[in-house]
Amino acid sequence: MPRRAVVLGGTGMLAGVASRLVDDGWLVVLPSRRYSPLPDYAEPGSGRALWVQARWERPERLARDTANALGGKADLLVAWVHNEYRRSVLFAVEPLLAPGAPVVEVFDAPPEDKFAGDVIATLPDHPMQQVVLGYVRDGDRLRWLTHSEVVDGVLMAVERAMSGAPTTEHYVGQARAWSAR
Repeated sequence: MPRRAVVLGGTGMLAGVASRLVDDGWLVVLPSRRYSPLPDYAEPGSGRALWVQARWERPERLARDTANALGGKADLLVAWVHNEYRRSVLFAVEPLLAPGAPVVEVFDAPPEDKFAGDVIATLPDHPMQQVVLGYVRDGDRLRWLTHSEVVDGVLMAVERAMSGAPTTEHYVGQARAWSAR
């Protein structure tokens, strides 16, 4: 049986992460509003992606439909959820995770700025890798991270998570671009 992953945000900026997991043989369930297919992998031993229509404001339904697509417990959760829905969605999908399954959560600002320390406490029974996205200084200018920089940073956290690394915060780019001169 292939390893199973749920990637919340996997048809948007995390599509490259989902594609890599599929390429590595994972069954990846992608709950999202919009259908955005990943490339079709038909080679023996490769994984597959299943899209599930979902809305953040309906976390119980998102979890139910995701569970049906998973067909078992997830070995990994990768999540980039809008702030206002974060807690309700994470609590709803937590029962879908295998005991001790790691969680990689992505933020576009330092978590302490947004959640006052509740990030790790949200799913305390699962090792957490936090990815904080920032900016890149390019000469005298600041620019957003590229899609590939985001994907590479998140995949690095996924590798750490799957290796059993303890909870860690990863910064991709410069987190406080506005205060760095």
